[in-house]
Amino acid sequence: MFESILSQSASGSITPLSFLICTAVSLVLGILTAVVFMFRNTYTKSFVLTLALLPAMVQVVIMMVNGNLGTGVAVLGAFSLIRFRSVPGTAREIVSIFFAMALGLAMGMGYVGFAVVFFLLIGGAMLLLCLTGFGEMHTADRHLKITIPESLDYSGLLDDLFERYTTSARLEKVRTTNMGSLYELCYRVTLKHPAEEKAFLDEIRCRNGNLNITCGQLSTAREDL
Repeated sequence: MFESILSQSASGSITPLSFLICTAVSLVLGILTAVVFMFRNTYTKSFVLTLALLPAMVQVVIMMVNGNLGTGVAVLGAFSLIRFRSVPGTAREIVSIFFAMALGLAMGMGYVGFAVVFFLLIGGAMLLLCLTGFGEMHTADRHLKITIPESLDYSGLLDDLFERYTTSARLEKVRTTNMGSLYELCYRVTLKHPAEEKAFLDEIRCRNGNLNITCGQLSTAREDL
């Protein structure tokens, strides 16, 4: 099952049939890899097309240098210079690129069965982790930004409210604004009951003189590697 189909020819060279089999399987696995990447994810058409075609392209290159160590090292250096994206990719994009390249490497050596099993294992794991919400932030976590007058001492100002409405509250940043007449306090809080968010903010308004309050979900945009 894990034997290379390229080693079955008498001369050891690549036959047209083996090339067509490897290319066809590479295209199928590439398209399925793109489908796995698109599952519950934002994407662009150009990147999805790249994932779909990448295993077949890597497979052809590996086939051309099969058995030549020097050429293989040179091709590896060329791959390191390729920029797949003009902007920094997210962690999931980079993982998907390596996934597609690994499939192409396996197919380039003729290990069709190994590539299929590898796709089923890794692709299934990716889908399972997405379905189970593995690594997602807690839905009750909030980024809270409160503006108070400079006359108020923010130390302990909201401790009783945090104790009543949150399970944890951490002051992350303090800065002055409006020519130093206001303080802006940035907290990371975890609400006990997300449905009480409005009541929580209403009580804060009574403490800060009805100045600006911003409360929102924690940013998940930091995915770059």
